[in-house]
Amino acid sequence: MIGEFTGHIIEAGHYALVLALALAAAQATAPLWGVRRGDAALMGIAAPAALMQFAMIALSFAALTYAHLASDFSLANVVENSHSAKPLIYKISGVWGNHEGSMLLWVLILVVFGALVAAFSRAMPDDLRAATLAVQGWISGAFILFILLTSNPFARVFPAPIEGRDLNPILQDIGLAIHPPLLYFGYVGFSISYSFAAGALICGRIDAAWARFVRPWTLLAWMFLTLGIAMGSYWAYYTLGWGGFWFWDPVENASLMPWLAGTALLHSATVMEKRGALKVWTIFLAILAFSLSLLGTFLVRSGVLTSVHSFASDPQRGVFILAILVFFIGGSLALFAWRAPQLKPGGIFAPVSREGSLVLNNLLLTASCATVFVGTLYPLALEALTGEKISVGAPFFNLTFGPIFLPILILMPVAQMLAWKRGDLLGAAQRLTLAAAAGFVTALGLGAIHGGPVLSIVGVMIAAYLIVGSFVEIAGRIFARGVSASVALARALGLPRSAWGAAFAHAGMGVTLFGLAATGWGIEEVLAIRAGDNVKAGPYEVRFLDVETKPGPNFRATVARASVTSGGREIAVIEPARRYFPTRQMSTTEAGIVTIGLGQLYVSLSGENADGSLDGRIYWKPWVSLIWIGALFMAFGGLLSLSDRRLRIGVAKRARAPAAVQPAE
Repeated sequence: MIGEFTGHIIEAGHYALVLALALAAAQATAPLWGVRRGDAALMGIAAPAALMQFAMIALSFAALTYAHLASDFSLANVVENSHSAKPLIYKISGVWGNHEGSMLLWVLILVVFGALVAAFSRAMPDDLRAATLAVQGWISGAFILFILLTSNPFARVFPAPIEGRDLNPILQDIGLAIHPPLLYFGYVGFSISYSFAAGALICGRIDAAWARFVRPWTLLAWMFLTLGIAMGSYWAYYTLGWGGFWFWDPVENASLMPWLAGTALLHSATVMEKRGALKVWTIFLAILAFSLSLLGTFLVRSGVLTSVHSFASDPQRGVFILAILVFFIGGSLALFAWRAPQLKPGGIFAPVSREGSLVLNNLLLTASCATVFVGTLYPLALEALTGEKISVGAPFFNLTFGPIFLPILILMPVAQMLAWKRGDLLGAAQRLTLAAAAGFVTALGLGAIHGGPVLSIVGVMIAAYLIVGSFVEIAGRIFARGVSASVALARALGLPRSAWGAAFAHAGMGVTLFGLAATGWGIEEVLAIRAGDNVKAGPYEVRFLDVETKPGPNFRATVARASVTSGGREIAVIEPARRYFPTRQMSTTEAGIVTIGLGQLYVSLSGENADGSLDGRIYWKPWVSLIWIGALFMAFGGLLSLSDRRLRIGVAKRARAPAAVQPAE
C-alpha cells in the first residue's frame, strides 16, 4: 500500500513536469502575440501562467524529494544517489546532489523568479511585464524540455533493487545542502535581468524607469551568488582537505564570471536610473550576466570538464545545452544589435564624475571577466581544435586578473566621493587621507609582527584603506563641526539605506581582501602523525592524543583526536578524520578545524601508512575567517540596499509618472 502511494506521488510529479512544459509554451507565446497586437487579454495570460508553472514545478520537485526521503528504489535517480542508511539531511541534499535533481532545482528557482515578477511587478507597464514573463517562459520551457528528453529524474528501474548506491561521499556534507541552492539562486536570478533586457528591447522601453524595475532583481541575484560562491569556497576549504579556498578551477571560474558581470550591471543600472545614461552598457551587461550563467551550466553539464563540481558526461546533454546557449545568447545579441542604434545616449557627464568612475569600473570589471573567460575556455578550445592539452592555473590568473582588479579596489572609495555630472578628484583624494593613513598604519603594524611577504603587506594596506574609505563619504554626511550626538544620530538614521548598503558592500570587499592577503602569513606542516606526537603550528601546539576507528551510519571513520594548547593551556580538542564509504568504495577527508580569533588551526589526514602512522597536514591561517566574513558583509550591504523603499521590488505606481516610460525611437 505504501509503495503504491509513493508510486502515485512520483507519477504525479512526472505529469506535473509535463504540464509545466505546456504552461511554459503558453507563457512564451501568447503574451508576445498580445504585445505585438496590443491585446490586453493575451498579455494578461503571462502572470497566471507563470504562477501555475511555479505550482507544477514545485509539485514535481516535492515528489522527487519524497522519493528520496522514502528511499523508493524503483526510481533510478534514488538508486544512483541514495542509501537507506544515509542521514536525513543528506537524503534531502541528495535530491540536488546529482545531474537530474540539480537541473530540476535549477528550473524550480527559475520559475520562482518568474512567479515573483508576476506577483510583485504589477506597477510595470503591461507590455513590458508581459514580454519579460514571455522571455522567462522561453527559458523555463527550454530547460524543462531538456530535463524531459535527456535528464528525466522520474525514470524507473525494474526490478527495483533492495538498496541504493549511495550519494557521492564528497557531497555528503552540510555545505552541499546550502551551496547549490544559493549558487543557483544567483545563477538563475540573472535570468530575470536577461528577461527584463529582452522584454525592454522587444517593447522599446529602455529608460530610467526600466533600470529602476530591474535593479532590485539584479541585486537579489547578486547577493545569492555572492553567498553561493563564498559557501562553495568554504566547502572546498574544509571538505577536500587541501586547506585551499580557491583553486581557479574552471567551474569556480564559471561562477565568478557572472558575478563580475552582475557587479558591473548593478553599477551601470544605477547610472541609468539616476542619470539616464549607459543604456547600451546596461542592456548588454544584463544579457552578458545570464549568458555567462548559461555558459557555466554548459561547462558543468556537458562533460567537457573533469571536476569535483561537474555532474554529467553525456554528449547528448552537452549538445542540447549548447543549442540552448546558442539560441538565447545569439537571439538576445541579435535583438540587441537591432535595437541598440535606436537608443539615445542619455545624460552628459564629465570624465571626472560619479558616472565617469562607474564607466571605468565597468571597463575594469568586464576586462577582468574577459581574462577569466579566456583562461578558462582557451585550454578547452585548444584541445578541441588541435588535441593538445595544456593547463591554465593560478599563476596565469594571478598575473592577469590581479593587476586589472587591483585598480577597482583602489578607486572604489574615490568613486563614492565624486559628485554626479562633474566631480573634484583632488578634493576626493584629500577626504580619503584618513583611509590612506589607516592602510599605511595597518600594513606597518602587521608587517612588523609577521614580516613578509611583500604582497601580504601591500594587500592588507589596500584592504584597510578600502574598509575605512567605504565609510568616509557617509561619515562626512553625518558628522560636522559642532554637530551634537543626537543630530548626528538623526542624520545617520535619515540616510538612505542604499547608501549604507553600498558602504557595507564595498567594505566587505576590503574585509575579504584582508583575509586573502593574510594567507601569505600562514604556516603549513606536512608530517606523519602518531599518538603522542607534539607539533608546533604558529603560536600554538598540537598534541595528538590517540587514533581510533569509529562506525558511522554509512561509513567507517579513522579519527585522530588532538589537543590544541597555547602557553600550556588547552584551547580546543579537534578530531580530523578519514571516512571510508563501503557502498561507493570511496574515502573522504574530514578536516579538524578550530577558529581562534579570526584565524584557524586546520588539521587534515590524507592516508594511513604500514607502520600505523597517518599522513597529515597542519595549517595555521591567521585572519583567514575574514575571507568569508567579508562575503557576509557584501551580502548584508545588498540586503540593506534592497530594503530601501526606493528600491523595493514592488515599486509603487505613484513613483512612476504617466510619461516616465517612452518607447525608444
